Amino acid sequence: MATEWPDAEQARRSILFSPVSAGRLELADRTWVPAMVPWRATEDGFVTPDVIQWYERFAQGQPGAIVVEATGVRDIPSGPLLRIGDDRFIPGLRDLVQAVRRASGGRTKLFIQIIDFLAVRRRPARETFITRYLRLTDAYREAAGAEDDADVRAALLAMPDEQLHAVLSPRDLEALEFGYRERVTDVEHQHIRELPAVLPGIFAAAASRAVAAGFDGVELHFAHAYTMASFLSARNTRDDRYGGARENRVRLPLEVFAAVRAAVPGPFIVGCRYLSDDCIDAGSTVDDAAYFGVQFAKAGIDFLSLSRGGKFEDAKQPKVGFSAYPYTGPSGWECMPTVLADQAGPFGRNVAPASRIRAAVREAGFETAVVVAGGIHTFAQAEGILTSKAADVIGAARQSLADPDWFLKMRTGRGASIRGCSFTNYCEGLDQMHKQVTCKLWDREALDEPGIAKSSDGRRRMTAPPFTETAKAGEP
Repeated sequence: MATEWPDAEQARRSILFSPVSAGRLELADRTWVPAMVPWRATEDGFVTPDVIQWYERFAQGQPGAIVVEATGVRDIPSGPLLRIGDDRFIPGLRDLVQAVRRASGGRTKLFIQIIDFLAVRRRPARETFITRYLRLTDAYREAAGAEDDADVRAALLAMPDEQLHAVLSPRDLEALEFGYRERVTDVEHQHIRELPAVLPGIFAAAASRAVAAGFDGVELHFAHAYTMASFLSARNTRDDRYGGARENRVRLPLEVFAAVRAAVPGPFIVGCRYLSDDCIDAGSTVDDAAYFGVQFAKAGIDFLSLSRGGKFEDAKQPKVGFSAYPYTGPSGWECMPTVLADQAGPFGRNVAPASRIRAAVREAGFETAVVVAGGIHTFAQAEGILTSKAADVIGAARQSLADPDWFLKMRTGRGASIRGCSFTNYCEGLDQMHKQVTCKLWDREALDEPGIAKSSDGRRRMTAPPFTETAKAGEP
């Protein structure tokens, strides 16, 4: 990676390595590792040694803040994702916090991202869907020319795809082609209709457990394809007090925040991550996001961490037996743009929207810190964002994955040894398959050395190699 790096004195004088003091939020500097799901928890959602090693490695680079991966607020099966929906998860999370404290020398603040998500099912085989999952209606009986359930299913199964697709309702066709997915607008189901009544308490209980585990704060996950982002989205057409106009769509996120704030001690940080733009047809725009940002700031939220896109609505069709993945379509690309970019390029695509949102928050009289991320990978880029007041804190996920020491190297004048992300999304491909996430720049280096932790397939490193003074810029 050809770029100019600061010497130690230039770094000391920079905005990037200056402290943050904005309300409750105080950081040693303006460097931030956003939440990334590494697929290292147990199937029951517990912290493992691999989880601890993952976060220890980032902490060794001493960023201002690290956000622990999306962690489920409900005590429900969700595969190898961390959970915080019961007190039994607290001891493992406490061990994680203590490991980060040690590895960063106490310099790095540690937040945990807490998330709710609705049901998403795997794409079924055609026969399985028709014979087991399809709910028969009078319309389907009429189309099949039969009354007996077995005869109706047999007739539907015998139809050519084109005919079957014309017969199925839009939601049933989606369930066949992509797998069943719940929406916040499915208010005909009681558990969906009652989400506004139950979620504030569930999030508050999760935040209380984060306090007990020793975290410095929580990041409320209001972004991408999940429950809270779906309430914020312009596609939320619920006809109650929680859908339609944007003042209704922001109501539940504000109620969740209020419940969490009331459940945690005064110094405890409560921020959120949300979208600067849904990046889908009929979705929320930057104007909506600016409005939401002002409402969040007015309510007293401690930071606004901005992402973009990553929605189910434009995701690619999964293979049979796999679930839809919300980062495979155009909005997903906006969330994690690659070097195979459009004319606008992949680096810093979220900066202009973040600038508009921050300006709206400042014009409303609030000093809430704004965190921006998305293809940020050089000192000049980060410093330019801060100098222009587009944001207050610089988040870097993929670049921090490529080199967890990159902030430390910049701060100490050793930028020439930074391992630069190639932005090909090798890591995202592993995430999509729910495989342990690693980086192609380091996952085979020194693989045979004693004590190297390897992925479950034995082919990849589980953590980045240690920093050595002789490493070359852009090389593993």
